[in-house]
Amino acid sequence: MDKNSFTPNPPMGWNSYDYYDTTVNEEQVKANADYMAAHLKEFGWEYVVVDIQWYAYGTGTKRQQYQYIPFSRLEMDEYARLLPNPEKFPYSANGNGFKPLADYIHNLGLKFGIHIMRGIPRAAAHNHSRIFGTDITADRIACPNSICGWNPDMYGVNNEPGAQEYYDSLVKLYAEWGVDYIKCDDICNTNLYVNNPYSARHEIEMLHHAIKISGRPIVLSLSPGPALIEQAWHYEKYANMWRITDDFWDSWPLLLNMFERCELWQNHVTKGCYPDCDMLPLGIVGKGFGTERMTNFTKDEQITMMTLWCIFRSPLMLGAELTKMDDWTLSLITNKQVLEILSEEHKAVQVIRNKDYAVWFSRNQETGKCYVALFNFREKKSKVMVSLDECGYYLHKDDKSKEVFAQELWTGRESRIINGKLIDEIEKHGAALYSLN
Repeated sequence: MDKNSFTPNPPMGWNSYDYYDTTVNEEQVKANADYMAAHLKEFGWEYVVVDIQWYAYGTGTKRQQYQYIPFSRLEMDEYARLLPNPEKFPYSANGNGFKPLADYIHNLGLKFGIHIMRGIPRAAAHNHSRIFGTDITADRIACPNSICGWNPDMYGVNNEPGAQEYYDSLVKLYAEWGVDYIKCDDICNTNLYVNNPYSARHEIEMLHHAIKISGRPIVLSLSPGPALIEQAWHYEKYANMWRITDDFWDSWPLLLNMFERCELWQNHVTKGCYPDCDMLPLGIVGKGFGTERMTNFTKDEQITMMTLWCIFRSPLMLGAELTKMDDWTLSLITNKQVLEILSEEHKAVQVIRNKDYAVWFSRNQETGKCYVALFNFREKKSKVMVSLDECGYYLHKDDKSKEVFAQELWTGRESRIINGKLIDEIEKHGAALYSLN
């Protein structure tokens, strides 16, 4: 199965982490899926992803001390495969797993995803659980020297007999449930091991193989970042998306830094393969972390974030509680003209980046339609200017003297460019996105 054929555009959806942290339950997932189906599906939003520790008991009960309770009870089958905690996901009981929830989401016309940690549960290794379809036990493949620095649930697996069979059995189970998307953590950058941050490359390959033989098209997303640019070819060969940053939150310095990261990765955005700028901390977030709050980003910073993510063609994953979505945020994420530039026909490049501003240019390879994004990094409203010649706009045009019609896609403002220079006065930390005829 060609991993690129079923993800021609960057995946778009909702992930439970930014609002619920480790605590999301079945009814909350359904409520967000219902909202997506009613208000977002027509704009391309389709994945509903249950993030970390859906298999653990007691999640969130000691949040002042731990994000992940050390060595808590985990729901698991006899073959070392984690199962949904039935206290949080009641319909998963009696061996149903996530199939009832996946069926519910599929019936809405949406797709279902889950978060996993790489490796095998430590409890399974300690109990010598058998790997499905083999006589090999979990302790034989578990590597106690390969762990996650921030989550206590798993051991990495060695690259030896039984490990591939374990991953095959895992993905086979997920495919039976109806999983369409796997976000695997502690694998893109095993940053606990500073001298070997790509120590899990064999586990990426195992997951890829397991998906390939599962018979189901499943998106493979790798976390956390920052992804290693020298391993770009490996990510592109074995995954659909990979994080180019550590956890991204609603902080202007983090957003400003993302321009540097997108510059680094811009040549590695291809069909089915997407450097991932991480989740969009929009709307109301943070309940599972202790305090529900509105995003700290200003409206102009939110426009900057959406503009960069879209023109770069990053996956888009919302972190907000969708059922509490305000009208302004809804309008931000349902702008059809902006979302169009995510499609595979569009190729983007950074034209300028300095301490004051940045400019990106995108061209639709089929229609020839062009886009220019202007970003103001300054601490005050300022003018940003770029030459269309410098952008490469005229490479496919016969007449440089012809005036150019431009429309700003966030406001609908229309203007004509006569001298070949696009100029706009942009709010502090803001952006403008123009389509050009």
